[in-house]
Amino acid sequence: MARSKTSERKKEHIQLCLTDKVAFKKSNGFDDYDFEHFAITEVNYAKIDLTAKFLKKEISFPFLISCMTGGTTEAERINEKLAIAAKELNIPIGVGSQRQALEDNKLYSTYEVVRKNAGMVPILGNIGAAQVASSKTVVDDFKFMTDLVEADAMVVHINPLQELLQPEGEPNFSGFMKKLEKVIPKLSIPVICKEVGSGISKKAAKHLLEIGVYGIDVSGAGGTSWAAVELLRNKKTDDYFSEWGLPTSYCVRTVAELKSKYNFKLIASGGINNGVDAAKALALGADITASARILLQEVMKNDVQGVVELVRDWFETVKKIMYLTGCSNIKQLTKNGLKRKEELV
Repeated sequence: MARSKTSERKKEHIQLCLTDKVAFKKSNGFDDYDFEHFAITEVNYAKIDLTAKFLKKEISFPFLISCMTGGTTEAERINEKLAIAAKELNIPIGVGSQRQALEDNKLYSTYEVVRKNAGMVPILGNIGAAQVASSKTVVDDFKFMTDLVEADAMVVHINPLQELLQPEGEPNFSGFMKKLEKVIPKLSIPVICKEVGSGISKKAAKHLLEIGVYGIDVSGAGGTSWAAVELLRNKKTDDYFSEWGLPTSYCVRTVAELKSKYNFKLIASGGINNGVDAAKALALGADITASARILLQEVMKNDVQGVVELVRDWFETVKKIMYLTGCSNIKQLTKNGLKRKEELV
């Protein structure tokens, strides 16, 4: 079966993300913060509560397996394994861009495999802002994508830098916000907007929340640089744009300030590669944390159990931090906050 251009591109993306060549050199920003030790903690470690509510479902950890792949033959086995891990952990999982499924019906199974194996955990569908902007049947497209993966929410990934550097890219987002505003009330599930590594600022988040977006996934700089992915695909280098973006910690801290006015879910992704990063993101105001590339590498290296053990290990670290800061649940951790390191000298 001949590959479509979209399918071939997705295969190349997987191959590059299995390396560390596409990682930001720039920090995610969490190194600038640390926790204040609380010596007289009376928290019962065994009773620390890590559960969270997300999309009307209770999940065991404030963490989701971020949108990665689909629409290429290599994706089916990857998505199957990640879905099994999500079910065992009782956490949400996102699918990669469903653009390929809108183009033809040859690889629907690479997306459908997620619900088949994930049980009833929340599943996030996914489409790009460029496709929303250019679609003449945007409501029908969203409904089709929702049904294909039995999604609990749709993610719209906003990736102007990636589209700008991708030879096949579509950097014209004209009309995107108006179309999204019209489609949101016509859907049976909520919409989450995410960047892909350059970060969502407080100003951008405010505009998105005003049109009815349910969640903001900041996806800041510090994890995978999709600019670097596209540059490497085309054997080019650009040290400036490959490092372009707002650090994840900055995005989380500033977007969280909007919670006093808007009711929304704040998701922290972009270089969340260990439990300390996850704990710091939650303390800065995130409701949920998320990762992608490190889990892709783990599932390819150590299969399903590797992913399960990795996530559980991260949240054992989060529990230890909660104990040592006197927090028995995530809400208390957020209220406890962080200290800038210069305050601790």
